[in-house]
Amino acid sequence: MRQKHKIEILAPAGNVESVTAAVLNGADAVYLGQKALNARQNAENFTDESFRETVRFCHLHGVKVYQTLNTVVFDEEFPLLRKTVQLACEAGVDALIVQDFGVLRAVRRLCPQMRVHASTQMTVHTVQGALLLKELGAKRVVLSRELSKEQIREIAEQTGLEIEVFVHGALCMSVSGQCYMSALIGGRSGNKGSCAGTCRLPFSSVPGQERYDLSLKDNCLAGHFEELCGLGITSLKIEGRMKRPEYVAAAVSAYAALKQGETPDMERLRAVFSRSGFTDGYFTGKTGADMFGYRQKEDVLSATNQVLSNLRETYRKEKPLFPVRMHLSIKAGEPARLSAEAGKGTVMAYGDVPQTAQRRPITLESAKEALEKLGGTVFYLEDLTGKLEEGLMLPRSALNELRREAVTKLEAQQKNSSEITFEDRPFVFTEPRKRTLRGIRARFERARQIPWEWLDRLDWVILPIGEVWRHAKVLLPYSSKIILEPERFMAGTENRVIEQCRALREQGFIHLSASNPAHIQIGRLLSMQVHGSCFLNCTNSMSIAQYEELGLEDMVLSFELTAQKIKRLRGTIPFGFVAYGSLPLMLLKNCPVKSVKGCAACQGKSVLTDRTGAKFRVLCHDREYQELLNSRVLWLCDKKADFAHTDFALLYFTDEAKQSCSEVLDAYFAGGPAKGEFTRGLAYRGIQ
Repeated sequence: MRQKHKIEILAPAGNVESVTAAVLNGADAVYLGQKALNARQNAENFTDESFRETVRFCHLHGVKVYQTLNTVVFDEEFPLLRKTVQLACEAGVDALIVQDFGVLRAVRRLCPQMRVHASTQMTVHTVQGALLLKELGAKRVVLSRELSKEQIREIAEQTGLEIEVFVHGALCMSVSGQCYMSALIGGRSGNKGSCAGTCRLPFSSVPGQERYDLSLKDNCLAGHFEELCGLGITSLKIEGRMKRPEYVAAAVSAYAALKQGETPDMERLRAVFSRSGFTDGYFTGKTGADMFGYRQKEDVLSATNQVLSNLRETYRKEKPLFPVRMHLSIKAGEPARLSAEAGKGTVMAYGDVPQTAQRRPITLESAKEALEKLGGTVFYLEDLTGKLEEGLMLPRSALNELRREAVTKLEAQQKNSSEITFEDRPFVFTEPRKRTLRGIRARFERARQIPWEWLDRLDWVILPIGEVWRHAKVLLPYSSKIILEPERFMAGTENRVIEQCRALREQGFIHLSASNPAHIQIGRLLSMQVHGSCFLNCTNSMSIAQYEELGLEDMVLSFELTAQKIKRLRGTIPFGFVAYGSLPLMLLKNCPVKSVKGCAACQGKSVLTDRTGAKFRVLCHDREYQELLNSRVLWLCDKKADFAHTDFALLYFTDEAKQSCSEVLDAYFAGGPAKGEFTRGLAYRGIQ
């Protein structure tokens, strides 16, 4: 069928049935994971053999396969990573989707020919972030879901990369790769593919009301298909590896219809899955209350048995996709020959030597009756020609065998599963160097929080760049120990941030904290000294090596690491741990308080209350983005002995008063206990 658009429809596949549903409903590519190291551990996923067979099936139908390796990885998991990548190479997948900088580095060494796609978990949302991944070998970036169409266009036009955009499915409240709620509350980490969906439970900004203020409607950009095709996007991604095959069939068929220039069945799509309807708020730039919704009883009941049954019928039978042209040659004394061509070249099958006909000589019409029987395959006979000498016959069984041989060869040609060379290189790390916990640095939200009497005892002070910009004259004498902290989400503001960094660098502020790839690239662009933030999610020695190669001065490790895992890390650059802080659980681009009360009612002191009564403060950053803070403060100030194998500790202050900051600093140096409720975070219990 002639396509109106060439853009790729990329479908989710959590099991074999979902793959079939995607392929037979018009997907151009599917993304899926093996049993381990992918961001949907709760999906059924694939065994080694079902994985190989799935890749063969997809390639037979002309559909690409992208394998997900989109989680952070611990040092002890690298043997499993090696095995997983080797299987991907042997199966001939078309690309690997990665989150972890260490995994990216490992893949580049194990299989340099393998295409790498940068996962949305890498928090790529600006031009500079995309350019860094391009430099590291990524061929495609999966952009954050929070971008507007103008922001998507800018990245596509200025990077030369393939751009992949989510067009349908669940919207996480937090920016991908920056959510720690499930991990810190229940030990199930989104960065390890085990998110418990905690945000779908009741969280209320209004006291006494049960509300779902962290639950967004599902994304749906079907109404913007023509616009999407004009933005320079390569691939339209459908979310849903944990959803049932009928959902995959409905979503893929809807977007495939749009690609053909046809009208999709949107009512069927809504019936299969929605949360109080759909939203296009991020794409259009119209965020707010209309984007929020949760799964209600009517949403669950709308998918009738008849709707689901009809959807199942769309993928229960193979559909012929590829026209075949055949040419039959029958000549006395020579084996029968059948050539077949289906778009990727011609194959040749050889059969029995024809015999002299006693009654009915073979004709093209009689041969066609056997050769056109292509049911159960992806082919159909479009044309049959032949050169048949008169007076000869060939049994029907011989014709059937010719057809089967030709089909087998066509299928092998169509699969095109070229094995990618796997280079079984060892992972070489520097020997663990002896580290001593001597350093101390503090991060403040406001300059007024800084206890100046402590300044001489702090190695570094981290401050938001906007705060330094506003108080540059006062802070200039301390520029040698101040690290600038850019905005954690810079869609639409990146150029301003670059200019602020450039101006402050000229004044003597030469240190920059990096919490996403864009910050690293900006620091390198401006020849600043870059310090890795905990929000880079550094969890392994390979990542440390990659960040060192990129020129980072040091690294604050992920707070999803246990003390024991940190002890085994290797690397030459200094690294440290977060010893204190009301840790940000989420990075938000759609304020849950503003959507209910408006900004005027907030005054920077809003909270969300969960079903247990726990209160989570909302920290607003100049109305550009928000952070949802944990209800309990992380306290490891009295556990320094367990982190003696690190180089420094970070005290992460957010909305504390100056006096409280001073008291925490006192307690850290004294190794004192916490006051009030606190948590040890994940330092001892770890994550799933």
